[in-house]
Amino acid sequence: MSFTNLKLIDPLLRALDELGYDEPTPVQRQSIPPVLAGRDLMAAAQTGTGKTAGFALPLLQRLTMEGAVGPLGVRCLVLAPTRELAEQVYESFRRYGAHVPLRFGLAYGGVPIEPQIGKLKKGLDVLVATPGRLRDLQRQGALSLGQLQTLVLDEADRMLDLGFAADLDAVFAALPAQRQTLLFSATFPEAIRKLAAELLRDPVSVQASPANAAAKTVRQSVITTDKKSKPDLFLHLLRKQRWGQVLVFAKTRKGVDQLVGTLQEAGIRADAIHGDKPQPARLRALARFKASDVQVLVATDVAARGLDIVGLPLVVNHDLPTVAEDYVHRIGRTGRAGASGEAISLVCADEVELLRAIETVIRQVLPRSEEPGFEAEHRVPATGTAAQAAKPAQKSKRPWTPPPADANAPRPAGGFAQPKAERAVPRKPAPATKPVPKGAVFVAAGRGAKSAAKASLAAKKKVGPKR
Repeated sequence: MSFTNLKLIDPLLRALDELGYDEPTPVQRQSIPPVLAGRDLMAAAQTGTGKTAGFALPLLQRLTMEGAVGPLGVRCLVLAPTRELAEQVYESFRRYGAHVPLRFGLAYGGVPIEPQIGKLKKGLDVLVATPGRLRDLQRQGALSLGQLQTLVLDEADRMLDLGFAADLDAVFAALPAQRQTLLFSATFPEAIRKLAAELLRDPVSVQASPANAAAKTVRQSVITTDKKSKPDLFLHLLRKQRWGQVLVFAKTRKGVDQLVGTLQEAGIRADAIHGDKPQPARLRALARFKASDVQVLVATDVAARGLDIVGLPLVVNHDLPTVAEDYVHRIGRTGRAGASGEAISLVCADEVELLRAIETVIRQVLPRSEEPGFEAEHRVPATGTAAQAAKPAQKSKRPWTPPPADANAPRPAGGFAQPKAERAVPRKPAPATKPVPKGAVFVAAGRGAKSAAKASLAAKKKVGPKR
């Protein structure tokens, strides 16, 4: 199948031809027809599957064929969780829409808001925005959603993970009731399903790839070590394996900066992307990495879903993510669009539960190894099927066998499940009781009564006759 079979207009087909796109991906084949027809859509699609073109191409066609936008208005609103992803989606709309007369805008925080307000004064056909900056524009009266025709939620699960629920609720309250809504998400937890039920009307469901599944073209593995050895191990592997460009994920902003400092001290060209970096600095770091001016780019999960790097061969998890689903998005930066890639995770003992959660999500136990000289002093416990195999087998319980019909038959030792030949040794008869001597205390009571009786008798002996 070609893009021509999807009934796209000539200006879009010309742009795709210039970009070298020959055949639509599965998510594009499934998404473009219903979006062109004006249907709501709920799509499960991993990063690198071409999902942006799956909604951008049909929306560009509808916007070109249907009406125009007025001042302060927006006809199509695309919400993205991070600045990097917003940039990526915005550039995709610009490339696909190179030959159609539409206006595009981009709005996110960390940069001055005035230029964004200036663009909105004339109205925009497509606005790509992060939820926080969109709310800022609404509060300043720079934006009207009354003309909105289509709302797109890209990476909806990540928006909820990053705490945008309140901003999203405020945006949804300002939307017109009659609209088209497209929801794209890599994972579908209960919160996303509830959101879809509230926003979508009779949606078409698209399953481009199994939920939480890593790309089959990515080779995944684990190297166990101690936490303190991770920076040196990474530097050792970088030199020994002669890695080219590497995208590395660390858990915290401080951890990112420390690793970058270690690499730079060793003469490695490295840069960082995290939430404390101003947006211009983040964009420069990404541009330098794409241009191969930087060999190692270290990032936190804030950038996990916005980095589109063509031909990236390797992703390294210096630290495992605290949210298991983020592992899929991290390693999705490599092995994109059918290319091969590799993902290596450096794992220490206190991350074993995170590793177990990841393996549960991706439904596989990752192969693990050790690097000579960096073996873990604190061993990483086995997970998954390996852990189950290491457990000692439980002793099977002896099945219960009902008693014989003859109630007077002797009971075999250990229960009726034993052979009749294994009879119990008869108990010795109890010795004959001697007559109780006069004045003795006979106790026929519960625990402690005997001691109480002795104490009472002793007290009586001490008391003499009354005078």
